[in-house]
Amino acid sequence: MIRNVELQDAAQIADIYNGYVKNTDISFETEQVSKAEMQERIRQIAARYPYIVYEKEGRIAGYCYAHEWKERAAYSKTLETTVYLHPAFKRQGIGNALMRALIEECRKSGFHALIACITDDNKGSIALHEQLGFRQVSHFKEVGYKFGRWLGVVDYELLL
Repeated sequence: MIRNVELQDAAQIADIYNGYVKNTDISFETEQVSKAEMQERIRQIAARYPYIVYEKEGRIAGYCYAHEWKERAAYSKTLETTVYLHPAFKRQGIGNALMRALIEECRKSGFHALIACITDDNKGSIALHEQLGFRQVSHFKEVGYKFGRWLGVVDYELLL
């Protein structure tokens, strides 16, 4: 079931996210996030932008949200998207369902463009975004450093 995020989801969302922080280069954060910090992030983002979760078997299987892409006023109709799945629920269509719901909500809310910033070797996320109609618009090499290696990012754009 896809629904809007609630503050009580913060612990499960932090657990999902911290797995990526600790074990992958998908997130460029290097320090895990506490439940309290995740609650504050949820509070700030959900107050202004769509933030949804996929609940399955009583657990948060994944979450996704849109947030400000850049702070200048002329960018106000463009948002950046974020999607993360619990490892136990990957390859079940959940990321696709979440992103489709997010895209529709952004479209209904009057936004014009969505940007996904993806680690350049994250093949799964790239495939998901391409399947949804996003197109690569940039490639930055060696802009992040994690786990002793340089990482690149690609930006994908979807015009609504």
